[in-house]
Amino acid sequence: MAQVTETLAGRAAMLRLLPLSQREVLRRPSSLLPWEEEDVRAGGVAFSDLWRGFLRGSYPELVASPDRDAALWHASYVQTYLERDVRSLRQVGDLTLFQSFVRALAVRSGGLLNLTELARDLGVAVNTAKAWLSVLEASYQVVILRPYFANVGKRLVKTPKVYFTDVGTLCYLAGLRDAEHAAGGPMGGAVFETAVIGEILKTYVHRGESPQLSFWRSSTGTEVDLLVDTGRLLIPVEIKLSATPRPAMADTILSLKRDLGQRIGPGYVVHLGDIRLPLAPGVTALPSSSL
Repeated sequence: MAQVTETLAGRAAMLRLLPLSQREVLRRPSSLLPWEEEDVRAGGVAFSDLWRGFLRGSYPELVASPDRDAALWHASYVQTYLERDVRSLRQVGDLTLFQSFVRALAVRSGGLLNLTELARDLGVAVNTAKAWLSVLEASYQVVILRPYFANVGKRLVKTPKVYFTDVGTLCYLAGLRDAEHAAGGPMGGAVFETAVIGEILKTYVHRGESPQLSFWRSSTGTEVDLLVDTGRLLIPVEIKLSATPRPAMADTILSLKRDLGQRIGPGYVVHLGDIRLPLAPGVTALPSSSL
């Protein structure tokens, strides 16, 4: 893209091809999302297989070649693409600082991103951190999720969250090499959240759509992990690192419904287990394998 020197308006189409969604891996790419169909199929995935899949990620080569060493592949990817090609887009001078920035982003995945604080911790200017983040977003390494406001202008200035597009890249950058450690460690929630949001994002993008994704955070700190704007309704999705869904897990979605009313559609609590059941009026517990 950086080398395109002439306008191609009307003569070229741009396709965004992200890492594979699970739909594509399972060879059913056209299957609908839970809120788009009435009968949701719940397929079971063994816990250990699920987390090994998270560590491996979903780049096509790793999916097509199950025997390929995933850690070596990710190391090569980070070295050749993130640290060479992406760096060159912004003429990043200090490789060590850029490496530290990318890894610092990984360990902040799923949390509110304070770029000023991150830049101070790394000893770089805030504008430099913004430029590095923008090139990671432009090259589809990360996706920026902004808080939902009815006023669109407010969304652009409030603190966002950042997620890596591929959960395997996130695990590699965060130093996670063992599935059990990833599941039980402090990054477990962020890894699972990244996987769920990534699946929804990729499903829309690979249909050729531009999904309107955000999160909701009230003034008191109550938060819903993901809002999917279908154009008619907002679909709230809570992501829980648990295999045993409980009614209390629906509380934040119910709070959102009280605040935003009729605009809110059916809500889902996505979990690690294999059961689908109602948790509250309009809120359903959904296995992650059903996405």
